[in-house]
Amino acid sequence: MRQDTLLRRQAMLDFDTNVRQIHGVFCGVDEAGRGPLAGDVFAAAVILEDTSGITGLDDSKKLSEKRREELFIEIKEKAAAWCIATASVAEIEEINILNAAMLAMKRAVEGLELSPAYALVDGNRFPKLLIAGETVVKGDATSASIAAASILAKVARDHYMQEQAQLYPQYAFEQHKGYGTAQHCALLREYGPSPIHRPSFLKKIL
Repeated sequence: MRQDTLLRRQAMLDFDTNVRQIHGVFCGVDEAGRGPLAGDVFAAAVILEDTSGITGLDDSKKLSEKRREELFIEIKEKAAAWCIATASVAEIEEINILNAAMLAMKRAVEGLELSPAYALVDGNRFPKLLIAGETVVKGDATSASIAAASILAKVARDHYMQEQAQLYPQYAFEQHKGYGTAQHCALLREYGPSPIHRPSFLKKIL
C-alpha cells in the first residue's frame, strides 16, 4: 500500500481521536444519492470506538466496489452503533433534494441505538439535529467515522438500486445506479420515466 494512503488513513483516525477527546461519544454522518435521476436518497450515521479494529477506512470513492462491500459488513459488525436511513422520491419532489438529504441524515442520527453527544457531518450543510456538531468539507477523506458512514450509505444505496433493477430491468439501474449517464438518458427517452424516477430531475432530458 502506498505510503501517502497509509498516512492519510492514520490522519483520519487521529482526527477522530481528537474529536472524541473533546466531545465524547460522537457520530460520523454522510449521504449518498443526491445526484441520480432515480431512487431514494440514503444517509448513514456511525459511532466508532477507539478499539473498533476496522482497518482501511477511507473515502468510499477511493475504494473498489469489492472493498466497499467488505467494509460494509465489517463496519456493521464492529461499530458501536450504526443506522442507515432514507428519504423517498416523493419526499425529494416535495421538499427538494438538499432538504431530503438533510432529512435522511437526521433520521440516521436519530435511529442510532446509542445517543451521541456530537455529530460530524460531511459537506457544508448541517441537518436539524437535537445534538451539537459541525460540518466537515470533504469529511469522508478527513474523518474515519464519516468515511464509515459514507461506505454504509453508498453500499446500501447500490444494493437498493440493484433491487430496483429487478423491478425495472429496462433501465439498467444495476449498471449506472440511477445516475445520468448517456446510457441511462437514452433508455429514459426510449421507455419514459419509471415510478422511481425523480420528475424534477428529468426536465432537461425529456
